[in-house]
Amino acid sequence: MPEGDTVYRAARHLNDVLEGATVTTWDIRVPAFATSDLTGEQIEGVISRGKHLLHRVGDYSLHSHLKMEGTWHLYRPGSAWKRPAYQARALVGSAEWLSVGFELGVVELIARSDEHTVVGHLGPDLLGDDWDSAEALARLEAVPERPAAVALLDQRNLAGLGNVYANELCFLRGILPTHPIGETDAVALVALSHRLIHANRDRVERTTTGDTRPGRQTWVYGRGGKPCRRCGTRIRSGLLGPTPTQQRETYWCPRCQT
Repeated sequence: MPEGDTVYRAARHLNDVLEGATVTTWDIRVPAFATSDLTGEQIEGVISRGKHLLHRVGDYSLHSHLKMEGTWHLYRPGSAWKRPAYQARALVGSAEWLSVGFELGVVELIARSDEHTVVGHLGPDLLGDDWDSAEALARLEAVPERPAAVALLDQRNLAGLGNVYANELCFLRGILPTHPIGETDAVALVALSHRLIHANRDRVERTTTGDTRPGRQTWVYGRGGKPCRRCGTRIRSGLLGPTPTQQRETYWCPRCQT
């Protein structure tokens, strides 16, 4: 699933070419909103909120979430798409640019005044202008017995972290993913979360090691059975989540994370 930095970059690129433009193409390919038509309206802008993306058009917001496979592309009108047309779920375009959302996990049109119904539950946005570290800390520590990785992944605590960051942050802080968040230095964890996602905000290739070469970008994530880059111990993996249906693949070094 794309993480907050990926969604942030997507929103920024869309906003760069669509902000202030008049809608000339509007095609929402989901039954509930297929008859909507905002052609002629002005695009106020495109913003991200955690892993959510909002096209603000007139009095409405087109809310989308990429989930596992979703992506937004930009094309010049009439140019060939890089993905098949049947995967397109939303088209919003101007005279100069067309934004196409492929395989989006969520697509819905809501009133601008109702944005809180889709993003109001989120915690402080790590990449937002309204970032509040004290509020993020309070939310993390509200349920002290939760496993650290589970607490970090909960978007109601910090908006924007995904499974890659949760695993890598635990490694960098020397914390087992299963260790109760209330028994960690949560202040340092919040600060590192903010620094790390900001360091990757403008990169196409995310890295938590400082090395952007293929296969060198992560410490533990996706490296089950491989030697730890620090100590050589084999990385372990397992499943962890708040419920059996929400379990995610988890990675850790049994020597570096205690």
